[in-house]
Amino acid sequence: MARTAATGPNRAPHGGPAAGPPRRHRSFGDLVRALGAFAALAVLVVGVPGVLLYLIGSPFPHHFDSDLVQQPITSETFVNTLAVVVWLAWAQFTACVLVEAKAAVSGVGMPHRVPASGPSQLLARQLIAALLLIGVSTAGMVPGLAQIGQHHETASQARPGVAVTAQQTPGQFQAARQAAAVPHQQTAARPGAGHGAAQSAREATKFYRISPPEGRHHDSLWEIAQRHLGDGRRYKEIYELNKDRVQPDGSRLSQASLIRPGWVMEMPADAHGGDLVEMPVAAPHTAPDVRHYAEHGGAKDTAAEGAHATVLPSTAAQSGTEAPGTGGAPARRADAPETTVGDPQGDQHTVAAQSTDSTHTDHHRSPADSALSLVASPAAGFSLSEALIASPLLAAGLLAALGRRRRTALWQSVAAGTPRTPRTPSGPQADAADALRVGADPDTVAFLDRALRALSARLDADGRKLPVVYAAWLTGDALHLQLAMPEGQPPAPWQLGQDQTFWRFDRGDLAEDADTAAAAPYPGLVSLGRLDGARLLLNLEAVPGIVSLAGGQVDREAVLASIASELATNGWSDRMTVTLVGFAEDLTALAPARMRHLADVPEVIETMAAETAQRAGALRTAGQDSVLTGRAGRAQHTQWAPHLVLLAVEPTDDEAERLAELAADAGRLGIGYLVATGRTDLPGAAWELEVTPAGRLLAPLLGLDLEAQMLPAAQYQAVLRLFGEAGGDDDGPGPDAPPFLVDLSDQGRPGVYARLLGPFEIIGIEAPSAERGPLLNEALALLLLHREGVHPRVLASALWPRGVTEDVRDALIERLRDWLGTDPDGTYRLTFDATGRIVLATTVVSDWDVLQTLHHEATEGGAAADPVARRRLLTDALSLARGPLLADRSPGRYGWLGHEIVDAHHPVLVAEIALALAELHLEADKPKAAAAAVETGLTVAPDDERLWLELLRATRATGDPARLEAAAQSLIARGGAVSGSGRGLPPRVEALLDELLPAWRGQIAN
Repeated sequence: MARTAATGPNRAPHGGPAAGPPRRHRSFGDLVRALGAFAALAVLVVGVPGVLLYLIGSPFPHHFDSDLVQQPITSETFVNTLAVVVWLAWAQFTACVLVEAKAAVSGVGMPHRVPASGPSQLLARQLIAALLLIGVSTAGMVPGLAQIGQHHETASQARPGVAVTAQQTPGQFQAARQAAAVPHQQTAARPGAGHGAAQSAREATKFYRISPPEGRHHDSLWEIAQRHLGDGRRYKEIYELNKDRVQPDGSRLSQASLIRPGWVMEMPADAHGGDLVEMPVAAPHTAPDVRHYAEHGGAKDTAAEGAHATVLPSTAAQSGTEAPGTGGAPARRADAPETTVGDPQGDQHTVAAQSTDSTHTDHHRSPADSALSLVASPAAGFSLSEALIASPLLAAGLLAALGRRRRTALWQSVAAGTPRTPRTPSGPQADAADALRVGADPDTVAFLDRALRALSARLDADGRKLPVVYAAWLTGDALHLQLAMPEGQPPAPWQLGQDQTFWRFDRGDLAEDADTAAAAPYPGLVSLGRLDGARLLLNLEAVPGIVSLAGGQVDREAVLASIASELATNGWSDRMTVTLVGFAEDLTALAPARMRHLADVPEVIETMAAETAQRAGALRTAGQDSVLTGRAGRAQHTQWAPHLVLLAVEPTDDEAERLAELAADAGRLGIGYLVATGRTDLPGAAWELEVTPAGRLLAPLLGLDLEAQMLPAAQYQAVLRLFGEAGGDDDGPGPDAPPFLVDLSDQGRPGVYARLLGPFEIIGIEAPSAERGPLLNEALALLLLHREGVHPRVLASALWPRGVTEDVRDALIERLRDWLGTDPDGTYRLTFDATGRIVLATTVVSDWDVLQTLHHEATEGGAAADPVARRRLLTDALSLARGPLLADRSPGRYGWLGHEIVDAHHPVLVAEIALALAELHLEADKPKAAAAAVETGLTVAPDDERLWLELLRATRATGDPARLEAAAQSLIARGGAVSGSGRGLPPRVEALLDELLPAWRGQIAN
């Protein structure tokens, strides 16, 4: 029963919060119980074997022979048999004591169950619990210590910012909170009303000061219910008794709160264990104004309003719309069928995910948001991966990594002397590539990366440490960091969020000149899913223990595939090691420098044990308390890059316990563990997640119920094949021919001719108006560079990367069709193919098409064996190289070219043509023509070393020393060797100059 103090120094004024609960000392009864437990343990563990040895001795015979079984049974035999039974019972009880004591001291996971030891283990647990009463805050040190005779899941370490439980949908939670506020407001209006009921409730409750388990910053409602009520599912009772109560530090409890040291919690009458304190005088409960938070996108001013809005930090939380910048499609079940673009059900679903204002284009909307409302042509039977479209950060990382892999493969083929024509994806790979283009949100990735780096730089400038961040919530308007514990006022322009453990940063506050040179502070952040328009990123390396992922095998594999792929390719990390175990496919192609595969769990344990010891020693040597210290400021040690371990195979209980021991200090060392399991009680798990067949990600201990971010098997395989083809390590045939070969005869004269190599020009039709021209030109350029076709959703995401409505997209396509006109037979030059992609007629041609066709005919076609015809075709091809691709592109437009291989392929192809033509001219004894061809190639590929070498050889062949010196001088200027501002000449160029102009270093370079 609660004790109410009428007076005392800690008594708060009426109606105000408690000034701080008094510290309660251990009572005499606690001491007596502890001493009694100690005596009982001494008797049972030490006394019993001592008595047995003294009175009976060894119950076993001193020797064994064949006559032993024939001896008669005497009273001594009976006594010895009973002694054996007692010895076995003693051994079982001693094992129980050791297991319970180990769990109490280590605080890692729940105690093991000793086989067939229910009553014995119960007694051992009671005695250990009573013995530890003599310590400080013992019930808060050990998970489950007060759960006499029961076994529950390990409690969580954090509840990242969501005021929605696994049993409530967001709408149900909001309705319940608003409904609960009405009777309370009515009661508040009548001060005398309900006094008797309130007094009765106080008499039936207790008050405890909550201390977190040792080594942790906080507690959780579930864990408190486990320890003090014996059932974590009773956390709602504690919440209802304490919601919105003002705590000593000025905070208020919500279901999303992290329970911090010093808080005083009202508990049901049957609660046991913990610090009993005097009952504080509670301030009137005030239901948080959920609507204010939904309308204004932030927590209310606690000084003015007196309560925090404890809902999800999202401007779209109440409308049910997807927040800008976070992707627009719901996560799908791994084995669910994809939504067809033309599917009416799919359209209804996706339209519901859009803003009700169909004409508004939000400044921060992601491609995925707008893409959901787009409908292809009536003939569309084409579907994109909604899983990829709904994962904008994952898609952005994969798309950027794919572009890098294509470029690397292209340059490697050039270095090997066999330039490779990039393969055009087809089939599922083409669908995956289109889904990546639609879903990718590179602007949001850049915002997240720059905001975190700027925060690190600012904290370092202020002489402050990086806070421990458990999770980040990313909305269309802001970034919310959830801290492990309050860290005071954040540096401007950051501001406090919904409570002291949230820091908020608005997109508009990120200055262009912000200091972003700091190392990435939180590279272990990875997307888990969405809730009411906000995207949750969990910081895997900050979790104080193992994160388990339960659920069906197909579903959890889809979640693991998404997590692994995003960790491999995300844009907010500098360096990282991701170790994979049990993944069927090799993910090394996604990020060769980050990914590695190990064979099994024992190998992981052996490897990580060594690395854990090494990192701990390195921290001690450096005098740093955690890897966060090493990432900030001048230190920025590369060894503090995170190491994240993902296990797709379930470990045994012993292996799980060993991993838990390694993970106990992992958060400080920058190591994280995520283990997939078919069970919900993995030993040693600190945070427990579960993915359902409906695609929901649940974490009851964390208060999470999200739309899980998943990468189903079909899309996962398509992405891996896409990377394989991009790197040239696929099993398909050799390099593709150009996807579109132009008819070079007089009969193939195009109806529309666009010049893309250099400034954009259009021939054959009238130029569009100045207002419409830039958008139409860009749309036509996109289609001309993708002769295989462009899906309308890809077109929309390319032209409007921040989002667009379907009516605007459709209007552009119709305008583009009318502008291109019809062929003489009356057919439109812009149509849809059977897959729903927009395609151009063969009568719409670009100079890039002609360039590829001429090169193909000269090297692989009929002219390959005819030097004269070959030289003519290459000369015609080189004449098309007027400059860089789309040289006059406007700032802010053509952003999609950043991940297109054509931007890298164009200079390589021009260099190939120039080199081949120069070789033919030299064979024909025309060195000046050869040098001119190389110089033309240098206008498009100025850094191609092959052209530098060929320029020197061709110029030397002219026999003009002055011309050779001038060529050498131009190359030195290109390399920056004269001014010292560049990287200098390549070694092979210097070697050739030494051969052709031995005195060049003294005469020219100086």
